[in-house]
Amino acid sequence: MRTDDDTWDITTSVGATALFVAAARALEAQKPDPVAVDPLAEVFCRAAGGEWADLLDGRAPEHPLRSEFGVDFVNFQAVRTRYFDDYFRAASAAGVRQIVLLAAGLDSRGYRLDWPAGTVLYELDQPRVLDFKRQALAGRPTTADRREVAVDLRDDWPKALRDSGFDATEPSAWIAEGLLIYLPAAAQRQLFAGIDALAAPGSHVAVEEAAPMDAATFAAKRAEERSAGEDGFFTLVYNEQHEPAAQWFGARGWHAEATALQDWLRGNGRPVPEAGSEAALMTGTISLVSAIKR
Repeated sequence: MRTDDDTWDITTSVGATALFVAAARALEAQKPDPVAVDPLAEVFCRAAGGEWADLLDGRAPEHPLRSEFGVDFVNFQAVRTRYFDDYFRAASAAGVRQIVLLAAGLDSRGYRLDWPAGTVLYELDQPRVLDFKRQALAGRPTTADRREVAVDLRDDWPKALRDSGFDATEPSAWIAEGLLIYLPAAAQRQLFAGIDALAAPGSHVAVEEAAPMDAATFAAKRAEERSAGEDGFFTLVYNEQHEPAAQWFGARGWHAEATALQDWLRGNGRPVPEAGSEAALMTGTISLVSAIKR
């Protein structure tokens, strides 16, 4: 169960969701027609070992990612990866040289994207999550000046970011991918305010957000997981949203555009989860939002 001061490594609580997502990206890369390819996702899974390596080798047929739900979830992660990859390429092409990965998890963009000279990339996350990533990718090159910022986003992360060299007078590009659902509404508001305060004109931001699902349905799903003794999706997330991102940033001088996940799936040739399915319940309210500060 979540608490106000909980913590985790890469195999527990919120941290374990990063491995689940990395495994989905690795499975996408095995397809003959991948929407996005993250070759380092497999590296993370093999570094974790156990069920994650077995999954990629076809030895875990009962794994959730091999289920009907898993098929939809892999498609979701594929198109989400494509969206944020394209976002960062556009920000770099616009001349932005400061990149901020909030709750970086097992995001491998610091290594796999071709960053222009002079790019400084900040990865913020729990210390033990960053430790795992550093060890798994030891010796691998990056074209960016990659800086780890070990901090809990519920603490004073703006100060930690500035102490690591971030320059609030220069444009920056921010990402909050797979993050907001793990924060209560008040923390979401604080996160957006922190981004806005540190972002100079010409900065970019991209977030994944989800409108709250039906309260009774959410409560029933959470109770089901707790009765089974599981630390699952509904136990880990908050069914809250302080304000739609496009609306919030738009009211503060940003030009924002939101894309419904279902539309992005269709646009990338992937099916939308069947209505009433577990995947539809988890992803049906998701939007991908990007904005540029005027």
